[in-house]
Amino acid sequence: MRQFAYLHDTSIFCKPPISFNKWSERKLLACALGATLYMPAARVTIAREIVGQKYPGLVSMVLCLEDAIGDDQVADAEQNLILQLSTLDEYIQSGKFSLEDLPIMFVRVRSPQQMILVLESLGEAAYLLGGFVFPKFSSDDTGHLYFELLQKYNTFSGGPFYGMPILETANVIYTETRIQELLAIKELLDEYHDLVLNVRIGATDFSSLFGLRRGPDVTAYEILPISSCIADIINIFARVESDYIISGPVWEYFSNGGRVLKPQLRQSPFKDFYGTLGKDIRGQLLDKFVDGLIREALLDKENGLMGKTTIHPSHLIPIQALYAVSHEEYLDAQHIIDSSGQQGVIRSRYTNKMNEVKPHYNWARKIILRSQAYGVLDEEHNFTALLAKDLYL
Repeated sequence: MRQFAYLHDTSIFCKPPISFNKWSERKLLACALGATLYMPAARVTIAREIVGQKYPGLVSMVLCLEDAIGDDQVADAEQNLILQLSTLDEYIQSGKFSLEDLPIMFVRVRSPQQMILVLESLGEAAYLLGGFVFPKFSSDDTGHLYFELLQKYNTFSGGPFYGMPILETANVIYTETRIQELLAIKELLDEYHDLVLNVRIGATDFSSLFGLRRGPDVTAYEILPISSCIADIINIFARVESDYIISGPVWEYFSNGGRVLKPQLRQSPFKDFYGTLGKDIRGQLLDKFVDGLIREALLDKENGLMGKTTIHPSHLIPIQALYAVSHEEYLDAQHIIDSSGQQGVIRSRYTNKMNEVKPHYNWARKIILRSQAYGVLDEEHNFTALLAKDLYL
């Protein structure tokens, strides 16, 4: 129940999520990261907020030593990062905080040398980390060095340590270099396949190369240069034989600054579950400015992306709620897998569609994996049940 530990009533699940930690099987862990919260490594309250479980739904986070801090803050942020992680280690070793409640934690570093500094400074407390995020990742020598070092440090106690490259450079998005660079990056990652937890998309850096910034009513999929690049990243890294999980780009908005367009968050899921109260709950979501977030996260999911980079704790629960598997999806997936090799086409258990066993088999496998990480809702509920007013809003 990691993503939904805030729930007082778990009866909405017919199959609850399973527990996981950084030592869980890689594919499950990659799927289960959910909404990964970024936090500046210079923040002096990191340990206190984690131990106090300040943010409902927090299961993975990135402590950032790169763009989230100024260039003149780097040395202080490095010292603070070590201090905060050492404090967490003290809480765990003294029994004041459970390792099972610790988010899967990563550090976004500026260079391979900084990664060495962090690991060497932490020493035995390095077990607190799930790995590192590699910004502005490319196929050059630095990209290779990141993973060479990661492989070396995985022989240390405290591992495993995973790498999460962020694709956000000009060579990745510019048309004339894109495919060549993406294929070169994939070749590099294939070399270290078991150390790659997922591939992340840096839509903000991409946008900056064109002087763009999407508005609160516009998704990344409606900004043409970004959308075409995401499509190519999916095409190269998300093929069944590649086995990489790609996470969605960050959503930048978190407070109501006034709406421009008509809200697009559909009323029906809220009305179906909450009746007249559904309108009020939907209204509160709109006030929290997550209308666009939910629209984009739904498009992430439809395009095969899993989880999302997050810069505000109010985004955690809406994103993860969308990945909970519906009762209908689960029955379809299980039926397809159970019928593999026996039938070609079968009517769905909900009798509203035909399931083709071979074409839908890979989809079904992904649904079963997602069901382990996010659970299966019972047939009376949809994702809005995870956003109930008395539990979250």
